[in-house]
Amino acid sequence: MTDNKKITDREEVLEAIKNGDYDLEDADDTLKADREVVLEAVKIDGKALQYASDTLKADREVVLEAVKERSSALQFADDILKADREVVLEAVRYFGHSLQYASDTLKADREFVLEAVRNDGYALEFASDTLKADRELVLEAVKSSSLRGGALQFASDTLKADREFVLEAVRNDGWALQYASDTFKADREFVLEAVRNEGEALEFADDSLKADREVVLEAVRSGGRYALEYASEELQNDPELKKLAEG
Repeated sequence: MTDNKKITDREEVLEAIKNGDYDLEDADDTLKADREVVLEAVKIDGKALQYASDTLKADREVVLEAVKERSSALQFADDILKADREVVLEAVRYFGHSLQYASDTLKADREFVLEAVRNDGYALEFASDTLKADRELVLEAVKSSSLRGGALQFASDTLKADREFVLEAVRNDGWALQYASDTFKADREFVLEAVRNEGEALEFADDSLKADREVVLEAVRSGGRYALEYASEELQNDPELKKLAEG
């Protein structure tokens, strides 16, 4: 690696940045305020934005390039750009958690948050409380969650207690059952819908339903031997279910 502190020539710095051999943190204030230098740096590593001058942290093009490379770089942007729809959407498109750095206005903007959760369901965590109680928006978040129905955990308590809503959620993503109330986890209709969508959701069902042969049968049909692992001991040893699980 190049010794950053020994480089003082601007052209050498630019070349070193392009080669990945220069950390903007070690640059002097002149270079941190140099638009071309900073633009090249954030294209290589978005987090370099934290070392840029305040003026460049408010430069829309620089910040857009930074969040395209690393979504979390949004946290280092000027507050004006944290309220910029295009900039923030670019960030949450790849990492929903970046919505936490957005302005409160955007976190409460239904149209914006709806688009954000369609890109990444986990963006719901940082939406306003009002939007966490919005049925359509939360369901969109559940549908687009990339891992195990996680968006439902961020819904309002009112929605989590809404039987029809949670039922719709588990129909879209069986994994959402893990964030449903204990009452719903013991509800046969609920669990059947969940395991038909995702067999391994049986893990989160009430023990009484893990011993329900029809429920376990549906889970195994959907999730195979992995689903059977969550059934009651008696059903794990059921010859017909074992054969079905083994394919």
